[in-house]
Amino acid sequence: MLVQRLIPDSRVFDAEKVGETLMDITPGLPATDNFQHWPPWRPLVVETARRVLDYTGGILVMPMTVLVEQYWREISSGLAQHAIPVRHFVLHADQDTLRARIAGDTVLGPNSPFRLQYLEPYAEAARTWLHAEAEVVETTHLTPAQAAQQIAEAVKS
Repeated sequence: MLVQRLIPDSRVFDAEKVGETLMDITPGLPATDNFQHWPPWRPLVVETARRVLDYTGGILVMPMTVLVEQYWREISSGLAQHAIPVRHFVLHADQDTLRARIAGDTVLGPNSPFRLQYLEPYAEAARTWLHAEAEVVETTHLTPAQAAQQIAEAVKS
C-alpha cells in the first residue's frame, strides 16, 4: 500500500479480512449483502487493531469504507476506549471521476456492480456525516501516489 510505505513503523491492517473470516464460518452467519452489518465485525476490527498494536507498536494503516454512521461510531469509540489515536481520512472524488475509475478498474473488473452500488450511499454519507468526521483528501485530480503523499505528510506533521 502506497501510504504504508511512506510512514515509518507502520503496517497495513485490512479490516475486510475480518469480514472475510466471518464469511468463512460454516454454517454461515445470517444472510447479508455486506459483512459490516454483522454485529461481530465492528468489535473484532477494534480488538484486532488493539492486539496488533499491543504486539508491534507503531501505526496501523486501515483502509476501509464505512458508510453507516453507527458502525463508524462503534469502531472509532472502540479504538478511543483503548487510547488508540485515529487519523480518519476520506479519499473523495466527484461522481463522474468515481464512475470513470470504476469503469477502468482492473482489480474487481470494469464496472463492478459491487462498487457501483455504493456510489449513492457514499454521496449520502458524505453529505450527511462522513466528511464532517474526517480529513477529506480531494483526489479527483490526484494520482494515487500524490494522494498517498498528502496523507503521509499529514500524519507526520
